[in-house]
Amino acid sequence: MAIWNIKERNDLVRGNAAITSGDRGLWGGNNPAVNSVDHLNVTIASNATDFGDLTEANRKSAAAGALTRFIRWGGETPSAVNTCDFANPFNAGNFADFGDLTATGQTTNTAHTNNVFAVGASGQGSANVNINRMIVATQGNAAQFGDATRNLTWSSGGGNRTRFLTAGIYPGANSIDIKSMATEGDSIDFGDLSSSKWGIGTASDKTRAVFCGGSDPGHSDDIEFVTIATTGNVTDFGNLTAGSADASVASNSNRAIIQGQQTPSNINQLDVITIQAAGNAADFADLAVTRHQCFGGSNGDGGLPQEGNFGQRLSVVYGTFMPGSVGRALFAGGSSPGSEQTTIDLIHIPTNGDASDFGDLPVSEEKQSATSSLTRCIFQGGNPATATMSYVNFAHHGNAADFGDAAAQKHANGLSNTTRGVWAGGVNPAVSNVMEYITMASIGNSTDFGDLTDARNAIASTASSTRGVMAGGISPGYVNVIDYITIASAGNATDFGDMTDSIKAAVGTGSDTRGIFAGGYTSGAPGGINVIQYITIASTGDGQDFGDLTAAEYGHGASSNNTKGIVCGSNGNKNIDVFTIASTSNATDFGDLTANRYYPARGSCSDSHGGLQS
Repeated sequence: MAIWNIKERNDLVRGNAAITSGDRGLWGGNNPAVNSVDHLNVTIASNATDFGDLTEANRKSAAAGALTRFIRWGGETPSAVNTCDFANPFNAGNFADFGDLTATGQTTNTAHTNNVFAVGASGQGSANVNINRMIVATQGNAAQFGDATRNLTWSSGGGNRTRFLTAGIYPGANSIDIKSMATEGDSIDFGDLSSSKWGIGTASDKTRAVFCGGSDPGHSDDIEFVTIATTGNVTDFGNLTAGSADASVASNSNRAIIQGQQTPSNINQLDVITIQAAGNAADFADLAVTRHQCFGGSNGDGGLPQEGNFGQRLSVVYGTFMPGSVGRALFAGGSSPGSEQTTIDLIHIPTNGDASDFGDLPVSEEKQSATSSLTRCIFQGGNPATATMSYVNFAHHGNAADFGDAAAQKHANGLSNTTRGVWAGGVNPAVSNVMEYITMASIGNSTDFGDLTDARNAIASTASSTRGVMAGGISPGYVNVIDYITIASAGNATDFGDMTDSIKAAVGTGSDTRGIFAGGYTSGAPGGINVIQYITIASTGDGQDFGDLTAAEYGHGASSNNTKGIVCGSNGNKNIDVFTIASTSNATDFGDLTANRYYPARGSCSDSHGGLQS
């Protein structure tokens, strides 16, 4: 943000999310193979300097640059290797071992990252059509992620947070492929380059991919681009300062710095373009040494979140998240369709957009429940599991780990404050009135809390920091009852009031003052309703009309950051709705989950919902 909106900036700082995307460009390797790496700041026209050394001499490799981890991806030494190493691009120094690709061989700048996953060519094994994926935050080996439509030798990779593009191949093709970053599967055709070529350099911001130079078979000075969200052929952008082959690129969200084997001979010159402004490249600066068939990359290109889209960081002073302003929401499990899922999706509530992959549950489940603290989310029950609990930490992408066991009930619904999580109702195996609680900071089994005013399943719940509220359900008929508890004091629930109708499988969310219940079934609407209603948590009384969802919904999930309410995953689709909790109005579109699903409903949580305010 060039000019700061003071409130926007304050929200970012208060939420400990005032992080800018990177501006570090790195180039490494050479032919003949060397282990040296250069770096520079892509925003400043100044020559590159020495960064450090790779773990081995290298050529014809790729790089995947996340904000704080820059991964060198395969290549040759000159023998074909599958090794990957990494360094923090902010701190000059030597690289360390990261893990291995599934095959050995040249990867030629065919890699990309969205700050969560790194994807790219696997090497020359299996005719080099395989695409690998690694988790950026966790050192380890790559896994197969799908196949390209063609051999990837001397292709080039790039994209944005959700899409991975590959362009060109040796000995010459004009095809461009596209693949989702979120889900395993094969690439599909995107469109065509202006001519058959290989050894292209690819730059990107969040909307545009720009292809620079290459061999066709002579050294090309062409620059051309596509809009990543669409499909189709390239559009002319301009020209490099000279023909450039075996090109590599480092970019941030604004500009791209291009290296290549220049005509008539190798030189260390770097060109610069502004990604959104078509036109010819200009001279930028020089590498520290002349490089040929090297990797290039950055920690700020279009695959990476820009400021305001990074997840909350832990407070340096308190070691916790700052509540109530910005945060992360997770939606876990569900069925899609007919089979239970393990997927945990992540969204950043302040910024509308699509979900990204966070990790996986230990087992496939639907209809499980969740509670969360400032730092941790705990999942419980569901189909087909019954008593298991697992957890993740918001700060670390990855798979859920064992937390302990609940009583043998499932389909309960969860609520929480900063220390205690409570589950209410469900089936055990009959419809239950049982409430249980856990201390979220301590791994272990649940403890009896008390009883609801009556036994019921498929409840909606919300909370402030002191009071938990549970609404509706089925027992066995649909009910409109609203109960409440004081979270800090174990005991039986008390009558709060009634919902606007008898509703099963609504979802609950809210702020520290207002509880929201949305969607569900009624006896007259087995396909779901679009009704949103609200209560004032500190008082007692009946639900009041708030507005409407974008569609009739059931089998959905909900969460909030105390300001915005989120509802998602209805009726087996992947839609995400959003509304402002303090107002009364209809929901609008927020984005999409990573896949269609039913019943992530009781498996959603956030690090800044109404129960976490102080």
